[in-house]
Amino acid sequence: MLCPSCNYDNTRVLESRTTEKGQSIRRRRECLRCRHRFTTYERIEFLPITVIKKDGSTESFDRSKILRGIVRACEKTGIDSGLLESLVENIESHIEEKFPREITSENIGQLVLSYLSSLSEVAYVRFASVYGKFTSIEDFVITLKDLQNRQENNR
Repeated sequence: MLCPSCNYDNTRVLESRTTEKGQSIRRRRECLRCRHRFTTYERIEFLPITVIKKDGSTESFDRSKILRGIVRACEKTGIDSGLLESLVENIESHIEEKFPREITSENIGQLVLSYLSSLSEVAYVRFASVYGKFTSIEDFVITLKDLQNRQENNR
C-alpha cells in the first residue's frame, strides 16, 4: 500500500476492524518512512454494476460519487463522518442486492434521498436540490411538502 503523503510502499497496519455489516475491513495504517497515518478499506469485489445515466450513457458504479454527494449535502450539519460512511455502505449493499447488474442514476438518487430523509431534513433538501437540478423556489416548496408528507406518513 502506497503512502498518500510520500508514496513510500512500506506501511504497517495499526488497527483493523470490520464494518457494521462485515462487508469490508477498515485498516488504520502508518507509513514507515514519514509516519503519516491514513485509513484504507478492503472490500469484497463484486461484479461491476453499470449505471445508466439520464442521457442514456453508461458508466461503472462508483460508491465514492455517492459518498461525495452525501458529504456535500451534510456539510455543517454535525453528522459524524463514520455515520456517513456507514450510510453509503448500506446504500451500496441495497444496490448490490436489488440491482445486481444495472441501475439507473435516477434509482440511485431516489435511494440516497430515502436514506437521507431519516437522517437529516437539511441534507435531504440539499441533496434533492442538486440531484433534481432545482431551478426555482417552487422546486424547493414541492420537495419540502413531499418531505413533510413522508414524515407524517411515518408517524
